[in-house]
Amino acid sequence: MAQDPKLELYLAHRAALLDYATALLGDRARAEDAVQDAYLRFVPERAGAPALARPIAYLYRILRNLAWDQGRLRRADRRPEAEPAYWMQPETPRTPEQALLHAEAVARVAGVLEALPEKARIALEMQRFGGYTLEEIAARLQVSVPTAHRLVRDALLRIATDLPPGDMAEDNS
Repeated sequence: MAQDPKLELYLAHRAALLDYATALLGDRARAEDAVQDAYLRFVPERAGAPALARPIAYLYRILRNLAWDQGRLRRADRRPEAEPAYWMQPETPRTPEQALLHAEAVARVAGVLEALPEKARIALEMQRFGGYTLEEIAARLQVSVPTAHRLVRDALLRIATDLPPGDMAEDNS
């Protein structure tokens, strides 16, 4: 019975392929699976594909690529999960007293922000909460960059003078 030349090549080199895959994967059982997968990828004939000049080298390359793919998958599975960002973690429950102190501190900050002149409040909110640059703030408020800087600086100074020192310190519990 005449066999397929690719099957004959595979059977003749199977032991060497298995040793090669075992060295790459470090596990004989996974190596056997990889050798079989490599053969299955080696066998199909593609229409119009030229004959392989070095079919055994091609089979080894298929096997190496499969081993690398398995290694990447194993490394990805073993990778420790990153600690979730602080804002994704559940908040520590506050006592009623802590919740009240926090609410009062937030109300004081909100009151100081409301008391600021409108352009100073907008400039401060854009810079501190929105991450805008002074150039962007100046363009939005239709003022010069130095004026935008002065608005932000004056607003910060007003907050610093109107709020008692350590006003938000109660929130660090």
